[in-house]
Amino acid sequence: MKHKINPIVDCVFKALLGSEKNKNLLIHFLNAVTGLKDDDEITDVVIMNPYNDREFIEDKLSVVDIKAKCQNDFKYQIEIQLAVYSALPSRIIYNWSTIYHSQITKKGAYSELKPVFSIWILDSPLFKEADSYHLAFGIHDLNNNISLSNHLKIHLLQLSLFDEYKDICNETERWLYFLKQAEHQDINNLPEVLQTKEMIQAMETLQDFSENQKNYLLYQSRIDAQIERNTWELMVREAQQQLKEADKQRQEALIQLDAERQEKEKEKREKEQYLKLLKQKGIDIDSISLDEEQPAYKKSQKLTYKKS
Repeated sequence: MKHKINPIVDCVFKALLGSEKNKNLLIHFLNAVTGLKDDDEITDVVIMNPYNDREFIEDKLSVVDIKAKCQNDFKYQIEIQLAVYSALPSRIIYNWSTIYHSQITKKGAYSELKPVFSIWILDSPLFKEADSYHLAFGIHDLNNNISLSNHLKIHLLQLSLFDEYKDICNETERWLYFLKQAEHQDINNLPEVLQTKEMIQAMETLQDFSENQKNYLLYQSRIDAQIERNTWELMVREAQQQLKEADKQRQEALIQLDAERQEKEKEKREKEQYLKLLKQKGIDIDSISLDEEQPAYKKSQKLTYKKS
């Protein structure tokens, strides 16, 4: 290829699995990740938001996903996420619920609802402790291992935890190998793992972005947009850190001021108690000039007793 093309860049990824000409790749990918087989196997899909290069040209920060439904009306959402953050699980569930909720109208019935599969490809791991590249979530009771419903299916593919140098055991791993290594491959000299009809077709999509000037310029614009976004996010994080440090300094200053105030109040109470004690002993304190800054033992030197 003339230029290296990274398949996880949003416009390339959408062209790979979200275009009509690659619909067979989408079917292959969905069957691989979901594990659907036999009567449940996906044989046809309708892409609900097909690839359109204008969405990338007009909106540099667009959220790119692929939505489809198969022959039995199951819904599928695929999204690639380069940045992982604390609120991402909430976003994943929210997006799933939006698609699930959209199936039914006011005149509809709950029986019309069909399973919704969300597949998220994460460049950075969300669950490092799991030490697994493929996590599958559903709704079930942990104590009794009873599933409430099979309608919620969320798959996380953690790219960085997949070892592309191991022996490839299934089609999911073949796709993950492609997503991690295709950028560095020569379409005329592919490794055995990429010598299937689906992988060759996927490589041809990358070649189109590499050789076609319009597509390559679009690819470069998306790279530039991501760099700009990364820079902006870094600036935001740095500003947040500065604000955090400034707030910490302010809190420390307030604590110091409060400590000084308490010390002064303590000295004042000690002075009042000292003067009260002198008065009780019959010492004339009206004519005594006490320096507020002097400690009590120095002040005592200025005291004079009343003549009896």
